[in-house]
Amino acid sequence: MISYRAILDVPRELAQYLGGLLHAERRRRGTRKTSRALTCFSQAVLGLRWFRQDVDVTALARDHGISRATGYRYLDEVITVLADQAPDLHDALQRAKDDGITHLILAGKLFSADRCGEQITSVKGQQIDAWYSGKAHEHGGNIQALCAPTGFPLWVSAVEPGSVHDLTAAREHVLGALYGAASQLDLPTLADGGYTGAGIGVHTPIKQPADGLVLDVDNRAYNALLRGLRCLGERGFALLTGRWRTLRHITASPRKIGDIVKAALILTHFEHGRLT
Repeated sequence: MISYRAILDVPRELAQYLGGLLHAERRRRGTRKTSRALTCFSQAVLGLRWFRQDVDVTALARDHGISRATGYRYLDEVITVLADQAPDLHDALQRAKDDGITHLILAGKLFSADRCGEQITSVKGQQIDAWYSGKAHEHGGNIQALCAPTGFPLWVSAVEPGSVHDLTAAREHVLGALYGAASQLDLPTLADGGYTGAGIGVHTPIKQPADGLVLDVDNRAYNALLRGLRCLGERGFALLTGRWRTLRHITASPRKIGDIVKAALILTHFEHGRLT
């Protein structure tokens, strides 16, 4: 066994913020003082190490002098208290309007995860693996996100199985609110071709004619402008996965992907000054 010194490259203020959330949760539960193996701050460090470094939970528990089962329980508490701070969709839209944002960018991503043997019936009546994405050729969960024009992530949805199409997931979680944002807040949304047919206020590229004809120059200019603005939305997921490495392949239950991504969103919002 070799011991060594290490530094966790996150602001101390972030660990203190997370520790405060954990302290409030312990008070809500009525947890007695000194009855926990770790202080709120140490538990926050454990959670931040998992998010930032994607450290195996067994190793995390060993480093903090607790059992593996306790490590998993403490990590689950960290994810829960952070996910509970995630912004409501309507609140996120109103804040975007108040901040002077001119438009939103809608994007979807498959977060890779360990295989989950859950079978569903497809639209063709066949039994398929619910969490397998035929498009990405891997297992994972579908997450929808709204980003600012700069690509900064503002809101993320709950998880849908990887077999669910982006448009279907968007209809379930976000499109209804986007219709209201377009009509009442004058806040349109840009999206890629996968959201064609999403409805009013959601702008997607114009498809090439099926008969082989070339798009009119005005339509080509529209597509170029739309893609140039919308492509910045890819930065939103890149910010999350680049900073919080555990999102690159999630080994927890795929059902927890939504809460894990929401927790990472709150960590990102704090580091960029959107939370205090």
